[in-house]
Amino acid sequence: MRYDIVSDTHGYLSPALLAELEGADVIVHAGDICSPSDYRRLEEIAPLRMCLGNNDWGYDYGPQVKKTITFYASGLLWEVNHYRERLKLRDGVAIGICGHTHRPSIDNVGGTIVVNPGSPTFPRGILGPTIGRIICDEGVVISTAIVQLKN
Repeated sequence: MRYDIVSDTHGYLSPALLAELEGADVIVHAGDICSPSDYRRLEEIAPLRMCLGNNDWGYDYGPQVKKTITFYASGLLWEVNHYRERLKLRDGVAIGICGHTHRPSIDNVGGTIVVNPGSPTFPRGILGPTIGRIICDEGVVISTAIVQLKN
């Protein structure tokens, strides 16, 4: 299963982003989507899991979108919060997803993979626009990567 990880799109889904998301099995958005129409557009590409970012409070995405979301997928427990410092990463969480900084990173925190995909819209740092990608096979993380978007 291919999970494409996005954060901080801030109301703009670029053609490069949309092209890269094609073929994703699931899209995980770590907040600051800032657009119900963008939320619906991403749902058209693949099932969407999303948490609220600090700029999402004026929007209604439905009861499934909260400050922190947890879910099981590919036999693994995932936790998603816009802020890394608010990830609880309790026992059993295999994958933590965060955003907010607009800077991509992949870390291992006590055996939990923590991914910040950066931002495809307003990137900070030398990589430019980015997303994350995680490939899983029932209970196993096969690979994690930061994907640079083509301009």
